[in-house]
Amino acid sequence: MANIRFESVRKVFGKVVAANDVSLEIKDGEFMVLLGPSGCGKTTLLRCLAGLERVDGGRVFIGERDVTDLPPRDRKIAMVFQSYAVFPHLTVFDNIAFGLKMQNRPRDEIKRRVEESARLLELSELLGRYPAQLSGGQRQRVAVARAIVMQAAVLLMDEPLSNLDALLRLQMRAELKRLHQEIKATTIYVTHDQVEALSLGDRIAVMQNGRIVQCDAPMRIYDYPANKFVGGFIGTPPMNFLPGIVRVNGNGATVIVGESHIAPAPAIAPALAAKNGQPILLGIRPENLALAPSQQANTIRARVRVIEPLGSHKLLTVQVGNEISKVSVAPDEHVALNDEVWLHFDPEKIRWMDAATGEAIR
Repeated sequence: MANIRFESVRKVFGKVVAANDVSLEIKDGEFMVLLGPSGCGKTTLLRCLAGLERVDGGRVFIGERDVTDLPPRDRKIAMVFQSYAVFPHLTVFDNIAFGLKMQNRPRDEIKRRVEESARLLELSELLGRYPAQLSGGQRQRVAVARAIVMQAAVLLMDEPLSNLDALLRLQMRAELKRLHQEIKATTIYVTHDQVEALSLGDRIAVMQNGRIVQCDAPMRIYDYPANKFVGGFIGTPPMNFLPGIVRVNGNGATVIVGESHIAPAPAIAPALAAKNGQPILLGIRPENLALAPSQQANTIRARVRVIEPLGSHKLLTVQVGNEISKVSVAPDEHVALNDEVWLHFDPEKIRWMDAATGEAIR
């Protein structure tokens, strides 16, 4: 078994708390993504698992083994770094085989395992080449092959695609997902790229200031962010947030946003009613807003400030009162710069946040 468990892990660098009592359990064979901005502690947590950083508090388990104080070589892990870290003087075959040779594995076993890893990463035709003769994507595949050839219990990846251009990243994401489906290794993947996180992870742990603020399936996090930070960090473009005031009358709770009254979905209305008179944030994804032909229920007035044709859709930057929001519309939608438009809100797609704390109201 290669399930992983962090129990109240703490790591401090001087006055900076990089991992602040983090607890997380990762299932055997799961692809877990640690996601967050630079400095949130995701790489530190990965390095604590790898044994490259010594924890200042808490425990780390791989399976039933407490590996907190074990050196990296005894943890049965393999790691892919941000840089390719391939040896320029060795062929692709020898780069992949390096770890096995350090373990003094039999020559036949080395050949068999290298060829199997090369097949999985589509490197079979390149085994005789040197890194200088490879593209960036091919070099990164060599680094991944060198890790999986060790047949480690846990595979760790620290932003392995960040040095690739956009097209190569797209291709490598698909290859990594296919690879995980084949080898079924427990994988922890660190990234600041929320597109990578959404496309690759079985679950995503979103980190901020050394803590995990939400851990769930990708679309659960996308559709139901735990707070304003998560909603604003995940999504391209991110979730829109508009300020409002809760009002309760004979018809129940409504939220006044600008000049408009927005009716919440029935399931959330009681929780909002308890905040009568309080400020609140309306969060909604750009693709969940629609242009309405005129003022109607659950609409608000906006003015178009920027139009960006993006092929499959058109992205509008609109001004709602003093706030700027994004709206995703069909590419053939007829709209012009400085047009006054009405935006329609689907109540089921709105996520309500406490204005003071930024936490989602449930």
